[in-house]
Amino acid sequence: MFRLIGLAIAVFIGFYVVCLLCLVGLKWINPITTAVQGERRVKSRRAHQAYKKRYTFVPLSQISRDLQHAVIAAEDGRFYQHYGFDWVEVHKVLDQDLETGTVGRGASTITQQLVKNLFLTTSRSTLRKAIEASLVYPTEFVLGKQRILELYLNVIEWGPGVYGAEAASEFWYHVPAARVDRDEAARLAAIIPSPSRRKPARMNDYSAAIEERMRQMGW
Repeated sequence: MFRLIGLAIAVFIGFYVVCLLCLVGLKWINPITTAVQGERRVKSRRAHQAYKKRYTFVPLSQISRDLQHAVIAAEDGRFYQHYGFDWVEVHKVLDQDLETGTVGRGASTITQQLVKNLFLTTSRSTLRKAIEASLVYPTEFVLGKQRILELYLNVIEWGPGVYGAEAASEFWYHVPAARVDRDEAARLAAIIPSPSRRKPARMNDYSAAIEERMRQMGW
């Protein structure tokens, strides 16, 4: 038993050190793939489903400001005010759960979501959340806000096999990410929570809400 515990601790430490080293590299090097992208490929093969990966990494300067703002407004409105965890939002969610007696929406920040995409999977295990949480502050410290946003917009899932803003813009609107307009940006941001099921054209209500948040935030 003690040997197994010791082995588990050693594996965790080894994995954690590798993640930290990867973070240092990611400050300058763009990732070829991510853990979640690998997970999707494996699941498709196991289900004997066709899988085509669309993924093109582009600099933040080549992603429209409307798309940047729409994603922040939709996913992490206090992105530039927190250091990886939005404790204000966490408290709101906890209060809401206590009032309703249910477990509702999460309060994951862009940084937390980036860590999950880069190094972990979409599973909801306690262990995954613990590892994710332990990497959030190092990610903020090593990468900084602009690189975190650049990586996030380039690696997240935006449809079956569609990863990153450039591939998403081309796939859904047949334009590069630099030319996505305000309405298209809000619709793309609206499908992020469930990219395998949602389609931008059907996101009328939520995209309108995102545009309203953008206006409230001065964008």
